[in-house]
Amino acid sequence: MSVVAETTALTAASATMSVQSGARLDRLPISAFHTRIFWLIGAGMFFDGYDLYVGTSVLGATLASKFSTLAQNAQFVSVTFMGMTIGALAAGFLGDSYGRRFTYQFNLLLFGIASLGAAFAPSMEWLIAARLLMGLGLGAEIVVGYSSLTEFVPPASRGKWLALMAMIVVSGLPATTLLGSALIPLVGWRAMFLIAGAGALFVWYLRKALPESPRWLETKGRTEEAEAIVAEIEKECGASALPPLPPPAAVKSFSAAELFGPVLLPRLILGSIVLIVINTLIFGFVTWLPTFFVQQGMTLAKSFAYTLVMSLAAPIGCALGSVLADRAGRRPTIVGGSVSTIAFGLIYPMLSDPVAFVAIGFCLLLSIYVLVALLYGVYTPELFPTEVRLRANGICNMLGRGATIVSPFIVLGLFRAYGIGGVTSLMIGLLLIQIVAVMAWGIEPAKRGLEELADGR
Repeated sequence: MSVVAETTALTAASATMSVQSGARLDRLPISAFHTRIFWLIGAGMFFDGYDLYVGTSVLGATLASKFSTLAQNAQFVSVTFMGMTIGALAAGFLGDSYGRRFTYQFNLLLFGIASLGAAFAPSMEWLIAARLLMGLGLGAEIVVGYSSLTEFVPPASRGKWLALMAMIVVSGLPATTLLGSALIPLVGWRAMFLIAGAGALFVWYLRKALPESPRWLETKGRTEEAEAIVAEIEKECGASALPPLPPPAAVKSFSAAELFGPVLLPRLILGSIVLIVINTLIFGFVTWLPTFFVQQGMTLAKSFAYTLVMSLAAPIGCALGSVLADRAGRRPTIVGGSVSTIAFGLIYPMLSDPVAFVAIGFCLLLSIYVLVALLYGVYTPELFPTEVRLRANGICNMLGRGATIVSPFIVLGLFRAYGIGGVTSLMIGLLLIQIVAVMAWGIEPAKRGLEELADGR
């Protein structure tokens, strides 16, 4: 062997032995590096949440101006969820094959350009086509954003940071409500998409400075790149004061086929169940609450006060989830949040006084959004090892988003036949299934490294 070849081989071997990305990232204190990636990923996730709710403001304006019909508005909503379903699955395979950085930049660029196209759409047909592309970006962002942050934040506070990310996402609801009420009467609905497109492209430019996940690089055998990134992060976090690195541990490598094996298949089923449940709660129940108010003759449903109450419950619930995720643990918080939602769901249909209706409704939404923070942001990405994290998360999100295609019809049928009690009965039934699934198949990731979770309980 030549001297050059021998040196290269020794360097590669040294990098392989020294990299230990997971262990080294997990021992780091929270620093400016973590804050920076949180806000850069979070900014893109905010526009995801913003655009998810933008249709509520925009479609009323397009209908009033004769730009659209009711049938076209229904198509707009339908292609949104269709795009999100496809985007979630595609992002999972792209993220595991080509990297987290490539995927979150690609989907944000697609979303930004499509949003600008929507702002200048000459007809409703063009707007619907642009919305399909936006939906692809939306579905991808929710998968890649949470998973990427999961691979950087140390286990002691991982739950808090991921739940706070969920809070940023749901803050898109009050932001859309306030901006829509202020801008649409003045300059029209196109401004809402212009804000989304310009904001997404600006974040895309800033995100170019974000590193690739060293954990992913190491699973792909790109150890020198992983070593360089980890060393730079350690330097920024104060390498001289870091605790000693634990002895290297044998880490099992997982293939895509093992998603359907004895270790990961129960987790895949669990992740799918919890995302089907939470998506049904949000898009089959929460978004129907104003309609339930109207049908019961309560004019409060149309008031700004109701919208504000609903908007505030979302970020407050996620903030509460961020406090509980690490302190109480994932499984106790999910089960507790499910029980709380069931309790308020049982009381809710019995009320007729508007003040009590709104107060209990707020508590009900608060409980639901604790679950949103844990299930979207924290728990599902933690269930799977790095090699298959995004594709597994993509499959779970695909099935969860798919539930939103049929759940509104089920909810409408139940409401017509049995009133709001029928709707809450569906919600309670799903939550009971969720509790059983989490207790039977759920692992407890709180304060544990991702590699430790890979094949243990």
